[in-house]
Amino acid sequence: MQESYRETYVTGLVNARALETQAIELISRQLDRLQSYPEVEAVLRKHLAESEEQRNRLDGLLEAQGTSHSSVKDFVTGLMGNMAAMGHVPMQDEIIKNSLANYAFEHFEIASYKSLLTLADLAGDTRAPAVLNLSLNEEQRMAQWCEDNLDAITRKYASLRAQGEKAGI
Repeated sequence: MQESYRETYVTGLVNARALETQAIELISRQLDRLQSYPEVEAVLRKHLAESEEQRNRLDGLLEAQGTSHSSVKDFVTGLMGNMAAMGHVPMQDEIIKNSLANYAFEHFEIASYKSLLTLADLAGDTRAPAVLNLSLNEEQRMAQWCEDNLDAITRKYASLRAQGEKAGI
């Protein structure tokens, strides 16, 4: 049974690594278009670096399990991240759509890391919790920032739009 837990855990690690690849693509596409929102850009740049480090941490956990990431899953989830970000581009309220998507995505990542903590426990990986909790805490901080700043971003968007200025991005 322990081997079955390990297989499930490794699959979870591979999936989380692909999720971080999606996050990196999603954030990267947004960074290209945030001229009117330097405060959002600064936070996303910081979280992009965190996401890259989280992916590296997951690589280390996979390596410790004697395996590596899935290039196919990375490609597909990276493509999905690009498509999601680009899907908001033609929207007049792109910044609002991205803010909502970021908030939801951070919570998806939080749930993913919580699930991985359970799987690590079941698989007997006693080194993983410290690494996974570090990433979990970063995701929780980013989710909290998204929540705390949604009102301000929405107000800024509405104000810029009311003044006839470029508001969407």
